[in-house]
Amino acid sequence: MTDRLILMGVIGKPHGVRGLVRVNSFAAEAESLEAYPLMDRTGRRFALAWLHDNVAQLSEVTPQGHRRITDRTEAETLTNLELFAPRSALPEPDDEEFYLADLIGLKAKSETGAELGTIAAVHDYGGGSSLEIMPGSLLVPFTRAAVPVVDFSSGHVVIVPPTEVTVSP
Repeated sequence: MTDRLILMGVIGKPHGVRGLVRVNSFAAEAESLEAYPLMDRTGRRFALAWLHDNVAQLSEVTPQGHRRITDRTEAETLTNLELFAPRSALPEPDDEEFYLADLIGLKAKSETGAELGTIAAVHDYGGGSSLEIMPGSLLVPFTRAAVPVVDFSSGHVVIVPPTEVTVSP
């Protein structure tokens, strides 16, 4: 199995004329992005060094070493580029904590034990996370009321969908 990539941040607008960029970090502590091996969806690797606030100097990591982005025009081409880190590079969560990405692939079961499908994605559009369960594309809010049990050891979650959601196992 390949190491799952975790979205750590998104490159924003260039800052100035020397290739600096704004970065929107999704890490608990933005400074930690400097320590992670970052890459885009194509596998292009980057290193980041924070300068101030959300402004960073990016370097592309190549077999020959780090190549700093020093030009505004090149920085503009990176706008909206998503930066990922391998799941294995992240620290292990504390007890009773987990990464939302770790939910992907778990079986979804009803309270009676009937299989509803598999968690295919975790979405967050600003109003809280939701789980997409396939097949059938069932979308369930990720709340304690709707998902009262998350059991990594047995590889499943228990789903109690809100009354507005129709579920057919």
